[in-house]
Amino acid sequence: MRPHRTTPRLLGALLLVAAAGISTLAAAPHSAAAPAGPTPLGQVVPAPSKVEAGGAPYEIGAGTRIRVEEDSRAVRAVGEQLAGMLRPATGLSLPVTDDAGRDGIRLRLSGGAKELGAEGYRLQSGSGAVTITAHKAAGLFRGVQTLRQQLPPDVEKRSRQAGPWLVAGGAIEDTPRYEYRGAMLDVSRHFFTVEQVKRYIDQMAMYKINKLHLHLSDDQGWRIAIDSWPNLAKHGGSTQVGGGPGGFYTKEQYKEIVAYASERFLEVIPEIDMPGHTNAALSSYAELNCDGVAPPLYTGTEVGFSSLCAPKEVTYDFVDDVIREIAELTPGRYIHIGGDEAHSTSHEDYVAFMERVQPVVAKYGKTVLGWHQLTGAKPAAGAVAQYWGYDKTGQAERDQVVNAAKNGTKLVLSPADRAYLDMKYDAQTPLGLAWAGYVEVDRSYDWDPGAYLQGAPEESVLGVEAPLWSETISTSEHIEYMAFPRLPGIAELGWSPASTHDWDTYKVRLAGQGPRWDALGMNYYRSPLVPWAER
Repeated sequence: MRPHRTTPRLLGALLLVAAAGISTLAAAPHSAAAPAGPTPLGQVVPAPSKVEAGGAPYEIGAGTRIRVEEDSRAVRAVGEQLAGMLRPATGLSLPVTDDAGRDGIRLRLSGGAKELGAEGYRLQSGSGAVTITAHKAAGLFRGVQTLRQQLPPDVEKRSRQAGPWLVAGGAIEDTPRYEYRGAMLDVSRHFFTVEQVKRYIDQMAMYKINKLHLHLSDDQGWRIAIDSWPNLAKHGGSTQVGGGPGGFYTKEQYKEIVAYASERFLEVIPEIDMPGHTNAALSSYAELNCDGVAPPLYTGTEVGFSSLCAPKEVTYDFVDDVIREIAELTPGRYIHIGGDEAHSTSHEDYVAFMERVQPVVAKYGKTVLGWHQLTGAKPAAGAVAQYWGYDKTGQAERDQVVNAAKNGTKLVLSPADRAYLDMKYDAQTPLGLAWAGYVEVDRSYDWDPGAYLQGAPEESVLGVEAPLWSETISTSEHIEYMAFPRLPGIAELGWSPASTHDWDTYKVRLAGQGPRWDALGMNYYRSPLVPWAER
């Protein structure tokens, strides 16, 4: 993940700030006034691939129906979600129907739209209807998020608002640049409830994020029930950074998160970090330690001191059981095995460990995803490496990743000084860390994933991910303050064509999201670099 530079005194101060909550997160003043009339077509985040604006707008009114033109539960579910989002603010009934018609809001699957892929869509708006066409239901859902942003921000409120509810006229055709567009939430250092995770899922989905990476285990906590090793959650999940009460997800709760994400077309990627970052597991079971002695639970923030015992056979029994049980709960294709900062594991043991563990993931029908240190061993065929290096990462380490990419290993890019959402915005930011530097909203946006890692083939880049580590993050308000406005920028890097990448135009579109976040009750950082609209 990253080296820590948090002293005990600084950690205490940060936790006091965290406990103070939302009131400590000062807002910058707003500037530009909100525009009148419908939002110009395509003034959304992420930027669409193609926009042709023109013609009369569509107005959602008393006669509007949401027409789902396929006998598909998935399509109807998208229609029902749209209706549920629109009804409170509009006060309209907005019935969801499969009756044929050329008016209203039409959601159409088309077998002839294969060029749109699994997530692309077309949106056409005129005086009589708004029609969203896609090849797959996921594309309809992505199109609905664009439709949502074309409506006034007050549509997000949960009480009736004045309207009018206009969608600018014209056509959008939109497909993603990368297939992997992720956000990671660290639930191991501070634990987040099912409802908190769902709230973050809803916020991700607005910006076409399609992967939720859950960091389920670390030195400070084990957060998923494992029937064959029950003390992992009971004991290893009992605390968190700073020593407060921890928590863990039962299997039913984890499945609830997976199902909720799936309804929003996000794939959950569970991570069990190993062989390092394992103190919670080592404290739970003495036999996982080379000396057979269980260490105490750990509530600090330094890393690199723990390791599973690579020479012991019981280690691989443990890994097999954990991966088997998590694979059974996870319909997605990936299991993340960590692999970073294993400073207490010798290189020989690390290589041997990864040679034993990667086939276990395949055994249970999943694909290996690991932090980029995995490339210091031999990545399995099809494995994906997640690069979290930054400007100060040594050339030898970068070369190792580049060579793996040249040999077929796919990459997910999460450069710490660009995509880590736990980095402070500036010296005054009350939350977060700064070991990779300060990351204002322009820095998090102004890089090109296709050209970032010099020497790596552009086609090796599977996508991008924005991790949020939780040493100083303990509430939903903290999550929102650190993720917004940076997460939408990372989402745009993953979705939009490189030709649309321009900070000066992006910051204007981003400013338009502020009133929407206000309407949703979100606690975001009002960067002075963004010309926020008035509330």
